[in-house]
Amino acid sequence: MQNTVKQIQNEVGKVIVGKGEVISKVLMAILSQGHVLLDDVPGVGKTTLTLAFAKTLGLETKRVQFTSDTVPSDIIGFSMYDKRADEFKYKPGAVMTNMLLADEINRTSSKTQSALLEAMEEGSVSVDGTTHVLPKPFVVLATQNPIGSAGTQLLPSSQLDRFILRINIGYPDFGSQIEIMKDRNKENPLDRVVAVLSKEQLLETIDMVKDVFISDVVYDYIARLVHETREHPMVQLGVSPRGSLAVCKMAKACAFVSGRNFVIPEDVASVLPDVCGHRLVLNAKAKFSDLNEYDILRELINAVDMPVLKEVV
Repeated sequence: MQNTVKQIQNEVGKVIVGKGEVISKVLMAILSQGHVLLDDVPGVGKTTLTLAFAKTLGLETKRVQFTSDTVPSDIIGFSMYDKRADEFKYKPGAVMTNMLLADEINRTSSKTQSALLEAMEEGSVSVDGTTHVLPKPFVVLATQNPIGSAGTQLLPSSQLDRFILRINIGYPDFGSQIEIMKDRNKENPLDRVVAVLSKEQLLETIDMVKDVFISDVVYDYIARLVHETREHPMVQLGVSPRGSLAVCKMAKACAFVSGRNFVIPEDVASVLPDVCGHRLVLNAKAKFSDLNEYDILRELINAVDMPVLKEVV
């Protein structure tokens, strides 16, 4: 399976140059059946990353460009009266897909943002009292621009908590920038991306990730890290129980991508900042000290003793 993971990373790497760590973490999120918030400035490849993963993993994808006039029915669908059948029929919305690209999710209303809550958490949507199950797998890759604030609506904590991962792509380094310009001179690199897995094979791989072993020692380590976020003097709101479960899922995926069937403490430390950064609410003291969520989490990783696994059963 390790060769397959490398193939996926290489295919996506054809279009997202010099960002191997970002590609690996998004792949981990998909294998964890989690959703990703790509929080970055325009033009760094957020949309391209989504399309590359959809093509590599053989997934159907739909894109919604969120604006102020986007309404919930655009997302979850609506019922329309069929005169011939004398009944209401469900007309699917954009969520009826495998990978939903929610572009600039912070540019729409809270009502429309919340329309995604049930879909992201339950894998289904309810329209006029009827529940419709979404295709499997179902992944939301949402983007937002943290710089431009005009006309935006901040995602509430309840919505942020649905994302297993918040990550930024960042600018490419100097050499990668030259490679990108040369690579796109005559063709679109997306045209060269080929499917590595089918949808069915991806679901089988997701089941394999679920079977990755976590020892009691590692569970204890995760619990201590999460507990410390709730006790930290500069944190107003610590990591929720859903957040601790997200750390477990991502740590399993990290181990799997690394070629192991068991989690080590280093996996937890590797994924913790990106899994929990958006789940913390800092107090005024932290802001006055010019500290952000990632500073706090890195401090806790250094402060909490990392266990040493002597034996994995």
